[in-house]
Amino acid sequence: MEPARELTPARRLRSIFSGSVGNLVEWYDWYVYAAFSLYFAEVFFPGGDRTSQLLKTAAIFAVGFLMRPLGGWLLGRYADRHGRRAALLLSVWMMCAGSLVIAFTPGYASIGIAAPILLVLARLLQGLSVGGEYGTSATYLSEMAGREHRGFWSSFQYVTLVMGHLVALAVLLALQLLLTPEQLREWGWRIPFAIGALAAVAALWLRRNMAETESFARSEADASAAQQRRQGTLRVLLQHPRALLTVVGLTMGGTLAFYTYTTYVHKFLVNSAGLSSQDAARVNASTLFVFMLLQPLVGALSDRIGRRPVLIAFGVLGTLLTVPILSRLQSVGSAGEAFWLVMLALVALSGYTAINAVVKAELFPVEIRALGVGLPYALTVAVFGGTAESVALWFKRAGLESGFYWYVTACIAVSLLVYVWMPDTRRHSRIDQDDAAAPRGGTR
Repeated sequence: MEPARELTPARRLRSIFSGSVGNLVEWYDWYVYAAFSLYFAEVFFPGGDRTSQLLKTAAIFAVGFLMRPLGGWLLGRYADRHGRRAALLLSVWMMCAGSLVIAFTPGYASIGIAAPILLVLARLLQGLSVGGEYGTSATYLSEMAGREHRGFWSSFQYVTLVMGHLVALAVLLALQLLLTPEQLREWGWRIPFAIGALAAVAALWLRRNMAETESFARSEADASAAQQRRQGTLRVLLQHPRALLTVVGLTMGGTLAFYTYTTYVHKFLVNSAGLSSQDAARVNASTLFVFMLLQPLVGALSDRIGRRPVLIAFGVLGTLLTVPILSRLQSVGSAGEAFWLVMLALVALSGYTAINAVVKAELFPVEIRALGVGLPYALTVAVFGGTAESVALWFKRAGLESGFYWYVTACIAVSLLVYVWMPDTRRHSRIDQDDAAAPRGGTR
């Protein structure tokens, strides 16, 4: 397999593009479930009222979310032992299989209890896939990009993540225009999952032509790295406690803010601010689109001034502005005002999202990099990001909605302390250190 240092710039760019497109397909498939659950809930759970059906599909979504740490562990180990390219191919295969199962599984009326069981199994597979995709994709993009533009290229992980969300919303809106609600409930909801499976096949074709990264190719010829792998991945991972804790700390506030302003904000604008569902959806989609475009700009900025100042900017702005922004959103007067408030929050959040992947990759040595990035991140997201909506609704039900604002602020403040004390990984990158120390003769 051709190592990255022998690649032409065009081949390197194609490899980065293939890795990014696969990430888009992964997140499209992930979000489609939430976008269309309103239509297929009664197919798998015909008993009970509408709320009970939706709660059951939401529970299955949550189960898939809880599988992400296991996916980060399994695919992270696989990527560190067998290569980034091999793990990225496996990740897309798993997502494709999950989408196909959901698209073609008969309803409860046809096969009984087997229908929801197959739905659960499909979501478990997709949860493993998404959990493994993050760490492996972050590692691949960070290693494949050159040192001078690593922040810029790695930022495309969040570009494609947000794009996957927007494409899922676009497919929903298109099918709502083309089909009647009855058609969507009967068979139309299967279309987006079939689209996702076909898109995954295209992503597989693209990823087959990806080159392996220079860092991994060299590490295979490094006797020291090979010995580290033989010691066992968990043992090697625990030899880097500071890096592990740094990943947890820098992720905590960022992932909570991300799910607050990209996912929960839709319900918040309807339930707390009193906007119509249509206005809230427009605000959500338009802010996400601008947010997506910001990622490469902030990533490129980190290549010039360093990662740490960009993270600190998010930490300071998030700590100071979260309570004022959410308090004002609660009593917002129009969709236009809501757009600017959410956009202000997302501009600050870009200081985390655009570069968090490359920062994590730059903390770990090559033999443990994918697992070191993926596992602690997935665990932190499950604890803080995955529970954001539930915690917010708990505060609201208790009549203490502003308590959630302070909870988000506190988590960002903890992350800010990590940003202040951590080294600037652009200047002290393990990727650069490993590449400089690795033997140059062992290519495949």
